[in-house]
Amino acid sequence: RSNHNTTLTLLAQRVTGYLKEDGGLQKALAGADVVVIPAGVPRKPGMTRDDLFNINAGIVRDLITGVAETCPKAFILVISNPVNSTVPIAAEVMKKAGVFDPKRLFGVTTLDVVRAETFVQDITGEKDPSKTVIPVIGGHSGETIVPLFSQAKPAVNIPADKLAPLVKRVQFGGDEVVQAKGGAGSATLSMAYAGYRFTESIIKAAKGEKGIVEPTFVYLPGITGGEAIAKETGVDFFSVPIELGASGAEKAQNVLPLISSEEKQLLEACKTGLKGSIDKGIEFGTKSPETR
Repeated sequence: RSNHNTTLTLLAQRVTGYLKEDGGLQKALAGADVVVIPAGVPRKPGMTRDDLFNINAGIVRDLITGVAETCPKAFILVISNPVNSTVPIAAEVMKKAGVFDPKRLFGVTTLDVVRAETFVQDITGEKDPSKTVIPVIGGHSGETIVPLFSQAKPAVNIPADKLAPLVKRVQFGGDEVVQAKGGAGSATLSMAYAGYRFTESIIKAAKGEKGIVEPTFVYLPGITGGEAIAKETGVDFFSVPIELGASGAEKAQNVLPLISSEEKQLLEACKTGLKGSIDKGIEFGTKSPETR
């Protein structure tokens, strides 16, 4: 379709909002094919994503409970931080309800990819980030974020003295934004773009478009190709490039054999940080609300 026709189609849609009272959540979720969850509190200076856990964990649990009851076959896209914990929470809630489909649950880590593709421009001189594809694996906070510049397409030449600062900026770009805003919020516009980008990929794949691959934080054992990655990393939840299709996450691409020696060191730190966050989410998700 032309851009003109697309615009007309979008204008024809109706947007409605609901409050919690009178079954608002169930009304909002009824018939949903895709559920995007950005709900929660943003980070403030000095806060880590783990500091958000006690508030955002309960919010995600309650929303996912609504999804399990109202639209269990929807694609679930979790943006709420800490993603390394909230996605395991979502999985446990869906498991308890007997409706968990690993192919339909995603932690949105696209912002890490966007940062990697954007920040590397300062070195490569490329003006269009979309022309450089850089996979980012691991988790979605600090040292759990592992950008794989060695696997960039097209290949990028990063001087040795610039690689470590570049990696750190991708890993801690969120802190940079929080500090720049002086406590007034965290990344918003860039996260909105990243959320839109991943959601659009999910919708395109669901409609039958082929060849769509996006890094995303998933439950590896439930996805084709994921078992080997889970065994190699020692964690069940991990972000890798995922081939998307009509059923959701159709195949996990194992990029680990191709990573550089520097990236292997990053991966070790990533695994250490991830395990605790994942376990924390699983523990929270398995307990009933009244026991917490």
